Amino acid sequence: MADLDILRRGVEDILPAGALEKQLAKREPLRVKLGIDPSTADIHLGHVVVLTKLAQFQEAGNTVILIVGDFTARVGDPSGRDTMRPVLTAEEIDANARTYQEQAFKVLDPEGTEVRRNSEWLDMPAQELFRLMSRVTVARLLEREDFTRRMKAGQPISSLELIYPVLQGYDSVAIRSDIELGGTDQKFNLLFARDVQRAYDVPEQSIMTMPILPGIDGKQKMSKSLGNYVGVTDPPEQMFGKLMRIPDDALGIYYELLLGENPPEDDPMGAKRALGRRMVERFHDAAAAEAAEARFDTVHVAREIPDDIPEVALGDAEGVRAGGDGEVHLPALIAAAFEMSTSEARRLLAQGGVKLDGESLDPEPLDLPLERLSGRVLQVGKRRFARLLPP
Repeated sequence: MADLDILRRGVEDILPAGALEKQLAKREPLRVKLGIDPSTADIHLGHVVVLTKLAQFQEAGNTVILIVGDFTARVGDPSGRDTMRPVLTAEEIDANARTYQEQAFKVLDPEGTEVRRNSEWLDMPAQELFRLMSRVTVARLLEREDFTRRMKAGQPISSLELIYPVLQGYDSVAIRSDIELGGTDQKFNLLFARDVQRAYDVPEQSIMTMPILPGIDGKQKMSKSLGNYVGVTDPPEQMFGKLMRIPDDALGIYYELLLGENPPEDDPMGAKRALGRRMVERFHDAAAAEAAEARFDTVHVAREIPDDIPEVALGDAEGVRAGGDGEVHLPALIAAAFEMSTSEARRLLAQGGVKLDGESLDPEPLDLPLERLSGRVLQVGKRRFARLLPP
């Protein structure tokens, strides 16, 4: 039962009641499934919560199957959505799928992971799709809470969204999964997969749902589209800095879901530092964690400019006026130096979010003499710097 105690830790639901205990009692390797749609290019710490649970099953000797939903991503998972998701191109999906697989192996053992793309079985002839759809009812699909909410609000639900749970359920038929993991927002889909398995006379899976990790705002679900995420490939200093921004009241769930323990009492700042160090060390290394914390102290505690910042040569930088008139167009320079749009650069200037050697730049003028910028440090926000080298 020690293994069961580990597997239960941090879990929201295990359904049906008693099913997992019966499966583990057989002392045979189970097929444990996790499906992730490559709707964006990066995996963040919210994904890591479920991937870590999958890794625990892997360490216990079970077979883990990571399904990269390259086919279901064309449909778009409606879970928790009030609007239809944008449809990605085949090229975007394929690129994201490759990235997802690489990043998932930062948590999973690649040697013990069966990676499958659900286009293998879902890219089926129309006759097979019709047979699949005939085995489910619209009434059952409309039991979804988010569908009910959208219908009451008069918001549209596409036919593609209606078939999403059916397609995801067929994944469990194709790989004959014994257990499926997911976030609490996936509960309907995971249970619905049991219906699809039953329709195909495949033994029904048990399901395990994990709580949703809030974003660094401490409120909404961690999401790249909301900008409140910590990516597993974020640079060390960025990862550490983001985790230092977590509200104090969110520390408990971060510690529980990412570390499996309680945060230190009466020291939220120390708890954030410890969390930041451990996450950077996990996805980078100990030296990177130490350097990231030191950089944080330099920028945010001592409010000094770090030594190791990117350099931009003004001689060939964006925004330098052609013809040698000695002026630089700030929005273009900022956009190129910090990888953002010129409109975002203009917005930051208007809000006083751009500094030169620690002093805020005025919103106007947008063109400055080259000599005023040469050799100085350009800063955007609190943590991003670039040293402007003379032409």
